[in-house]
Amino acid sequence: MGKIDLHIHSTASDGRFRPEEIVCKAAALGLAVIALADHDSVAGIEPALEAAKAFPELRLIPNVEISTDTVDGEVHILGYFVNYTDAGLAAKLEDFRDSRVNRARKMVEKLRNFGIDLSWQRVQEIAGDGSVGRPHIAQAMLEKGYISSFREAFDKYISNEGPAYVEREKMTPEEAVNLVLRAGGLPVLAHPFTITDTEPMIAKLKAAGLVGIEAHYGGYTADQTARLVDIAKNHRLIASGGSDYHGIDDNMETMMGGIDIPLDSIERFDALAKQRGIKTFSK
Repeated sequence: MGKIDLHIHSTASDGRFRPEEIVCKAAALGLAVIALADHDSVAGIEPALEAAKAFPELRLIPNVEISTDTVDGEVHILGYFVNYTDAGLAAKLEDFRDSRVNRARKMVEKLRNFGIDLSWQRVQEIAGDGSVGRPHIAQAMLEKGYISSFREAFDKYISNEGPAYVEREKMTPEEAVNLVLRAGGLPVLAHPFTITDTEPMIAKLKAAGLVGIEAHYGGYTADQTARLVDIAKNHRLIASGGSDYHGIDDNMETMMGGIDIPLDSIERFDALAKQRGIKTFSK
């Protein structure tokens, strides 16, 4: 088995490339397993699975990244092998996408207080059929010359602590874990160091049904990864990983397949899914 990348975004949320393009790029890179994990959307999974039929050597796992909030910051839950046709999941994700649109509109309005005049229509055009997100706002800012890089947009204006940030509809991390479980998936904590009290949160989510944490992640140092691997072992969780690739800014993000992820992570996911009677989309 070759390299794997279990956290990739497409135009179904805030990525640059269509699901079909992600599949082609992954195959060209020689990846063996990828997981499409769009923000609060499973719209890209079906076209990605269809595209993957042309590449017998590439396995695509359905996934979704659900955004939640706590007093200590954002917590994102990944749902591996999730049943992307589940009606309950679809209804909840639609609510989230509506909330994202309202939040993005308010951010655009707030940015005008800082002399940044963006067209809401242009932000929607950039988002296309995907779920509107902050990267789309950042791209609109970049197009008009208000910033010189995507990182500047977040650092100065639209990060969680930024002056133009707006909160969205909230779901607790425990509720997100339950949502994934109800949709027949395996819940995993994405990029755990976005949380201040990492290990207490992991322990709480393990009790709710969490099965893994994203220990191998773009931007993490070797020491951070080692710490998360130890935490995963201590809590009997799977140490997963992924690039969190969006394809928007080569200078800001890790490239697809750019993280060394132990192959036993997918093997452990497969074994757990089989134990629970979950379809693994194996080839």
